[in-house]
Amino acid sequence: MTDTAGTLLTSVMALAAVLGLILVIGRALRFSAPAQTAKSGQFLIVKETITLDAKRRLHLIQFGDQEVVLLTGGPRDLILDCRGPP
Repeated sequence: MTDTAGTLLTSVMALAAVLGLILVIGRALRFSAPAQTAKSGQFLIVKETITLDAKRRLHLIQFGDQEVVLLTGGPRDLILDCRGPP
């Protein structure tokens, strides 16, 4: 009976380890995945995102004829550049 309990405990621990790895890999992929651009015809488009460090990111956002560069993730979000039509 002790051998069965040991085998069951080993199986449960292995399952927990595999699930933990899946969660860690899922979070890592979520933060490293490239930004998805919006479908054409939509008003707001995320054209590009660059990860600077663990918290901060630069985003190039287009809405209508304007493009905005945003810095997010710091103590406050900042608009670094805003360009309208020429």
